[in-house]
Amino acid sequence: MKNILIIQTAFLGDVILATALAETLYHKYQDANIDFLINKKNSSLLEAHPFIKKILLFDKQSGKIREIFRLLKIIRHRKYDAVINVHRFMSSGILTAFSKAPVRSGYKKNPLSMFFTHRCDHHYENIHETERNLQLISFTGIDKTLLPKLYLSADIIKSTEKYKTRKYICIAPASVWFTKQFPDSKWIELINSLPEDLTIYLLGAPDDIEVCKKISSHSVHKNVIVLSGKLTLLQTASLMKDAVMNYVNDSAPLHITSAVNSPVTAIFCSTLPSFGFGPLSSDALIVETLKTLKCRPCGIHGLSSCQLKHFDCAFSIDTEILSNRTIQKLKPAQLYD
Repeated sequence: MKNILIIQTAFLGDVILATALAETLYHKYQDANIDFLINKKNSSLLEAHPFIKKILLFDKQSGKIREIFRLLKIIRHRKYDAVINVHRFMSSGILTAFSKAPVRSGYKKNPLSMFFTHRCDHHYENIHETERNLQLISFTGIDKTLLPKLYLSADIIKSTEKYKTRKYICIAPASVWFTKQFPDSKWIELINSLPEDLTIYLLGAPDDIEVCKKISSHSVHKNVIVLSGKLTLLQTASLMKDAVMNYVNDSAPLHITSAVNSPVTAIFCSTLPSFGFGPLSSDALIVETLKTLKCRPCGIHGLSSCQLKHFDCAFSIDTEILSNRTIQKLKPAQLYD
């Protein structure tokens, strides 16, 4: 086990959680070269990682077939002892199956899993994603996973210092899936209930700028600042790391907080924490509706709209529970005789 490749070309949050595999493998094989294959759009995520030797990038925009052949040539040339495929789809299946690595591990759901040497079940029942992924390296004898982790360079930390001069919280209001996203009106309600002397940063990708601007413009809080689209992934991680509190959906920013162990309040609307994507921070709270809804969950990944038009799984959540998390943390410590 001198050369190991981990493949995860899915969403940002999936890549962050897959770093737990890198942490766990490095703990056992500290002399090994550990490489990581990820989607090109997530390229900056692992740039400061101290023991990931090489980052391979899958550029899905330049033609998937051509990329597969290009990457397969690189993978074969690097002569991996093991390829650990966390991705469950055809493209990664080809790269794993024909890698020529002696050990080829992946999920049975992958269309080319018949060519893997190790195949694992994949299910969403009361097991965290990091524990699911641990099955992929069971052949090593490792039976306990370490936490996912993002590493922040001194330059990254320095670049965010200007945002940390006052107490602040971070809110990442958007999600790829509509039914995973806490409604704009509820975010506004939360922001308006927070102390005025607190700075509130709205975070997200460039695609989230409009959502953040809408929330900011409709709130009455005096210190709301839109940083969506202005920070790199690791700068976002640095800012969230030192926040009084982070408010997130069941989405990638949740996993960023896990990877830097920052305080987080995670809001689950249509999806369930039991699917395995809950927070791993030492200071974490999951908030979900108290209503019994027969329609929840409406899907594993969320949907583009509420099929019943009421979106009760989100609108029935009391924002006072959310704001109390920050208010309690801001209270001065009580002294007792």
